[in-house]
Amino acid sequence: MTAGSQGPFTVGRVTAQPGSTVGGALEIAPHGGDAGTTIPFTIVNGTAPGPVLALVAGVHGMEYVPVVALQRLRAALDPASIAGTILLVHVANMPSFLGRTIYYSPVDGKNLNRVFPGKADGTLSERIAFTITREVIERATHVIDLHGGDGNESLRPYAYWITTGDPTVVEASRELALAFGLDHLVVDDERPTDPAASVYLSNTAITRDKPAITTEIGCLGRVGTEDLALVERCVAGVLRHLRMRPDGPPPCPEPEWLRRNVVMRAGATGILSPAVERQDLVEQGAVVARITDFHGRLLEEVRAPIAGEIMYIVDTPPITKGEPVGMVSS
Repeated sequence: MTAGSQGPFTVGRVTAQPGSTVGGALEIAPHGGDAGTTIPFTIVNGTAPGPVLALVAGVHGMEYVPVVALQRLRAALDPASIAGTILLVHVANMPSFLGRTIYYSPVDGKNLNRVFPGKADGTLSERIAFTITREVIERATHVIDLHGGDGNESLRPYAYWITTGDPTVVEASRELALAFGLDHLVVDDERPTDPAASVYLSNTAITRDKPAITTEIGCLGRVGTEDLALVERCVAGVLRHLRMRPDGPPPCPEPEWLRRNVVMRAGATGILSPAVERQDLVEQGAVVARITDFHGRLLEEVRAPIAGEIMYIVDTPPITKGEPVGMVSS
């Protein structure tokens, strides 16, 4: 390979030559009584040198919009027009995707986005996290963890900007968030700084000095054409920003920076009835949801701890004590 030229790119056992698109799967071997799983991915390897952008979908299995959007992107991306490499992880959490489960794996009961950087000999979720850390995050220069409204969440589009970590990486992540183009940006200054206990996927990248963001597009597990188009547009903005492709939309000029963000959690188990909708503006103390027992007796009124906008609200009846009811931000 000559200086300044693009070389082959390898993930697992799959190698993509310059100017090619190649698909494959990372194999998670059986261990401790589970059957293992696979992580399907695509490498779009450009013809000129540039960044390595990892786009990860399906960390939560019922967040379907990013999964379908990456399938569409795979067909639309032309490696001949790309500088650098795009690594698409189509479904990070296959057991949850096929099992149609929110938050938690049906195999080990763990939330994949709470066990990074994972363990080589851990439970299935921990082994998935370990493999994504090694094969995806450590090979990337920039990472976007694509989420959306889970099967129980009525959610408005927004992205997280993580402010902990090296200032240079923090600023590059800010620019990445702006390039993604959503007009509501949640400022998260409470992420861990220990690479060995990074907990979240995007934070795992940041603790390894790689700019990263988490994005949220999609609602209640539905796959709508507008949401799919929004993901594609946002990714196009990132490709333009990273100079991986000349065209694409400009960054969001004046986003709303949300610096106070509170996840409201259920104090009881029962049947949830939301009293607000996503994007509603609420006052501090306003009732956002009610929880009753299975005979209809009121157990709890969940109230907004701060005034702000409802970023998401759980909009399906089942609720378990300690689980999220919604998030309010200002």
